[in-house]
Amino acid sequence: MIEKKSLDFEKIVIVGIVNSNQNIETSNEYLDELEFLSYTAGGKVIKRFTQNLNQPNPKTFIGSGKLNEIFEFNKLNNVSSVIFDDELSPAQQGNIEKLLKCKILDRTGLILDIFAQRAKTSYARTQVELAQYQYILPRLKGLWTHLERQKGGIGMRGPGETEIETDRRIVRDKISLLKKKLLLIDKQMSIQRGNRGALVRVSLVGYTNVGKSTLMNSIAKTKVFAENKLFATLDTTVRKVVIGNLPFLLSDTVGFIRKLPTQLVESFKSTLDEVQESDLLLHVVDISHQNFAHHIEAVNQILEELKSLNKPVLMIFNKIDEYNPEPWDDSDLILKKELKHQTLSELKKTWMNKSKNFSIFISALKKENLDFFRKKIYEEVRKIHITRFPYNNFLYPENLVDKKNI
Repeated sequence: MIEKKSLDFEKIVIVGIVNSNQNIETSNEYLDELEFLSYTAGGKVIKRFTQNLNQPNPKTFIGSGKLNEIFEFNKLNNVSSVIFDDELSPAQQGNIEKLLKCKILDRTGLILDIFAQRAKTSYARTQVELAQYQYILPRLKGLWTHLERQKGGIGMRGPGETEIETDRRIVRDKISLLKKKLLLIDKQMSIQRGNRGALVRVSLVGYTNVGKSTLMNSIAKTKVFAENKLFATLDTTVRKVVIGNLPFLLSDTVGFIRKLPTQLVESFKSTLDEVQESDLLLHVVDISHQNFAHHIEAVNQILEELKSLNKPVLMIFNKIDEYNPEPWDDSDLILKKELKHQTLSELKKTWMNKSKNFSIFISALKKENLDFFRKKIYEEVRKIHITRFPYNNFLYPENLVDKKNI
């Protein structure tokens, strides 16, 4: 008989701040994302705390009164972890742990934990391990002292090192070893990319959990792992796709997120190289998310850092089946009609006209408007293909006529 196992979620409290850079709405939006990250990692958020602070406290990040409030709440509700939305310094993290007497994490630590859960291949595990060690190094704490000879006095002279020094040396050695391993992986990956010949390379990019892997499965008829959780995809998947009779390579990449830890950008250089070497980017957006415009900005910012923003881009607005605009009263003369109030037809008009990139509205899960999506990709890939092979452009008609070949 198979035993039923119930998943026990950790009780978690999340903490954010409101300041001149982020108002209460932005702070709540970040905390919503942090809650989803916590759920992905296996936690259940039971309470949120926010504090108005112009400058974070250098010792404890938030004020002592708020810390006491969190401590009392944790004691009553058996909370196991407190997660802060912003990155904490090692000193802040240590001070808060002493005061709250529970596990303290920040956004970076949480993202690294999810990445460690999701990494499947040796390549992805090496990247995550390097990022984790770089994060851990300044946060090491001495727990035992059997090699310590630095207290001074009789019997304490001579060779020896503190446990913290031993740990730091081990971690530094591990970091240098992983960096060498990643250099070898980078070399292997670049050789692999070079062996793909002159085929046009198309990459799916976008915010995390927008439906890139589902779209990849729909077009390439693959079985890439797709789930309604953040960072379901960590390993880049490349598949050869043929639309009509035109072949090209399609890559599914790791999703981006706001406040992405710098360690991860450095560690996932090989994965992001796939984006840099692409000929065409398909920027996938979850249109059903109320802050999709901010997601577009965040992705464009990372693409700019990767020097890939000048590449040809198709905007793919996914999840149109889940889009529900907020009700709007046309007789209201005081409030201004915002993006969240616009219907899908209004959005199509505005984005088609406003954006310099061509926009397509689809549902990858329900397979809505995929025929038009495939036709548009065919046209864009063909433009690039005939520049490389100008003498065989007669093989590929300008328009796909036969729907069976689409």
